[in-house]
Amino acid sequence: MGPRGVAALFLRDDSALNAGGGAAVLRLTPAMPRFGVAPIKSPDRLRLVRKDAQPDGWLVVDLGARIGSLQWFRGLITCTVLCVAAASFAPGLNPIAGLVPSAYTPAQSDEAAAQAIAPLAFGGDTGRRMVPTSAVRRLTNTPERPLVELAATLGQGDGFAHALSRAGLGEAEVEKVTDLVSDAVKLGDIAPGTVINMTLGRRPNRDVARPLEQLAFRAKFDLRLAVHRVAGALTLVRQPIAVDDTPLRIEGRVGSGLYLAARAAGAPAKAVEAYIKTLNQRVPIGSLGADDRFDLIVAHRRAATGETEVGNLLLARLQHGRRDIEMMRWVEDGKAQWLDQNGTGEQRTGMHVPVDSTRVTSKFGMRRHPLLGYSRMHKGIDFGAPYGAPIMAATDGVVSFAGWHGGHGRYVMVKHNGNLTTAYAHMSRMLVRVGVRVSAGQVIGYVGSTGLSTGPHLHYEVYRNGVAINPRSLRFASVMQLAGSELTRFKAKFADLLSLRPFSETRQAQASTSAKSGKKA
Repeated sequence: MGPRGVAALFLRDDSALNAGGGAAVLRLTPAMPRFGVAPIKSPDRLRLVRKDAQPDGWLVVDLGARIGSLQWFRGLITCTVLCVAAASFAPGLNPIAGLVPSAYTPAQSDEAAAQAIAPLAFGGDTGRRMVPTSAVRRLTNTPERPLVELAATLGQGDGFAHALSRAGLGEAEVEKVTDLVSDAVKLGDIAPGTVINMTLGRRPNRDVARPLEQLAFRAKFDLRLAVHRVAGALTLVRQPIAVDDTPLRIEGRVGSGLYLAARAAGAPAKAVEAYIKTLNQRVPIGSLGADDRFDLIVAHRRAATGETEVGNLLLARLQHGRRDIEMMRWVEDGKAQWLDQNGTGEQRTGMHVPVDSTRVTSKFGMRRHPLLGYSRMHKGIDFGAPYGAPIMAATDGVVSFAGWHGGHGRYVMVKHNGNLTTAYAHMSRMLVRVGVRVSAGQVIGYVGSTGLSTGPHLHYEVYRNGVAINPRSLRFASVMQLAGSELTRFKAKFADLLSLRPFSETRQAQASTSAKSGKKA
């Protein structure tokens, strides 16, 4: 400190004390308090004391200096007392209890959401009240609608009665409805996918099923049934649907392909496939020319409600160069056959291939056995097929043997009409037993490699009067000729079908009629 009461100021940094760049004069008078100030030898001068050299008379102690000294502990005790005194006078922080509204129930939440301002902003015009008031009384149960309209769909393999029960009808009413409907149509004839529209009425309490008020569905293509409750009783109402059974005739030019040309002319896909299959018996389809003309007639039904139903192919005609082929489908004794315009038809039948394979690994006749090493008669045909492939009966018959048969392994023999017998060897598994009647194409076992076999295949044999014959040489041909009244009916139907107008001409006539009616209007 300089003389005459001048105090020099310094700035302290990390290295030393530096000049503060100025000086200040401070004078103390005798009247000034000396609390917290170290004794000064001269009242006219102020002695600057270093922070770490604080006098012992100070009450306020720097707790950051001289840590652990008696002066530091006195300052710590003083600070602690002051903090405790301040905390003791602090007010309490307990919250003041207020009125808290109860939480909404799910029903109240739905009502509040429906009656809030947002629905009103989007055009809502119902509800202005947010929650129930004290004047509202809670209902014991939610009110039921007086009538419930629903639809039940009859599924694949489902029953009519089961569909009604699934929709909610009681057992007594299901029985009444099924009795009424069965009088008009067989319940098993109702097609899967039929939609049953029902209306259920009010019930006295929730413990019983709703009563049926009315029911309606399409039982057949030309019939609609309805059940109504009149004076408390259920009654059946039949509603016939007008149906036009006129067959559909389609003709045209073969062009680049028969199938595409027929489909483009409006023929259904299944009808075209049947047409090609039928004509292929008389003429190879690949030999048709672009100028050949096709003509086919298909069973067709059109309901007054607009639905259509396509049936079987009835007549197939083809102009193949200078040759005209005409064949009509004729059903006799439940079997359909294709006859020409004179009522004559050739029906070719033969054994079905017993396995889905055309790869013949060994033919009928003498051969060198691959395992035994010497030549002997091979009494059948070997078809190469994968292990586990299904084996089918060649034609109708009765199983005469099924079991292990030496080198044949698992072996099945089927006896047919005409002293014919077929045999199937090397099976991995048999599905038939002796005495069982099988039909053509029925699976009787699976391909294997049992017995003397070099790999999975089917050894197929055919016997006539106990003698093995070549299975591929067995074919039958029979000629059918109608006569008498049967031939007369056949020719009359043939002429009626040929008198039909083609589909293209029918569309042109309809378009012309529509145009004329439009002009008159």
